[in-house]
Amino acid sequence: MPARALLLLLAVAASSIMTADAATPAIALFSARLDQQWNFGKPAESEQRFRAELAQWPEGDPQALVVTTQIARTQGLRRQFADAHATLDLVEARLEGAPSHLRVRYLLERGRTFNSSGSPERAVPLFAEALALAECNDDAFYAIDAAHMLGIASPPADRLGWNLKAVAMTERSGDARTKRWLASLYNNIGQTYLEQGEYGVALEYFRKALPAWEARGDPGGVLTARWMIARALRSLSQLDEAELIQRSLAAAYDRQGEPDGYVYEELAEIALARGDAAGAAPWAAKAYAALKDDPGLKANEAPRLARLAQLAAGAAPAKP
Repeated sequence: MPARALLLLLAVAASSIMTADAATPAIALFSARLDQQWNFGKPAESEQRFRAELAQWPEGDPQALVVTTQIARTQGLRRQFADAHATLDLVEARLEGAPSHLRVRYLLERGRTFNSSGSPERAVPLFAEALALAECNDDAFYAIDAAHMLGIASPPADRLGWNLKAVAMTERSGDARTKRWLASLYNNIGQTYLEQGEYGVALEYFRKALPAWEARGDPGGVLTARWMIARALRSLSQLDEAELIQRSLAAAYDRQGEPDGYVYEELAEIALARGDAAGAAPWAAKAYAALKDDPGLKANEAPRLARLAQLAAGAAPAKP
């Protein structure tokens, strides 16, 4: 999965709306409030908040253990996978007799750690167990989380089915916080179709995702959703519209003081699609400078970085 799409997936739980329900266990309500402390773009800062929260609870308390699962997630996002597993081992040792909601959160984070570290085959059974357990306990938000992770980690032939299941679960829910999953799920489905070469269908889903991100009030999600639309347009050879969107995104990120390497990469690819290798080179150089030290790209998409370096140097790049 392209890193830009992955970044969008990480944002889904941010700024969650917690809906109080007298029938909801206290531990689940606590989880909903805890999720509001996430900033997925800054996992180290999120860890600091979670450790401050952790200090407020007795050791071994279920709330403390839920917080610990999220500390592990911050470590996984920074590719500190051994640390993440060690943190989750602390939770696993206390699962006996703990609320089932805690086990769901443990399974999700253990699965995410395996998936992010390149072992999706070990992650899938954990996500499946989390889904079954969450469904048994009417824990809709985290059941959808598990289904959406199955839509990422499962073999390619199975991903669309899991994403469609997650959408159906979301659409059945009357909970505002749970409904917020739609933005990410539409993106996931669009990404799956993009990878299958069904660019027109992908574009339809990316366009459905945009107003869903706008409804969430998530400016970063909106910008990334626009990037996904432009990405599909490039594959459909609608290069003028794709370039217009990417140039507007480049200006928006520059105004924020956070230039975006993925936008530069797309502008390079658009120029190359026009047969303009000379025009692509400066964009590729800017993209390579911004992305070359990204640990996820270095670990999982080294050929992509090599292609950018070749294009920046004016050499004929390998096909993506």
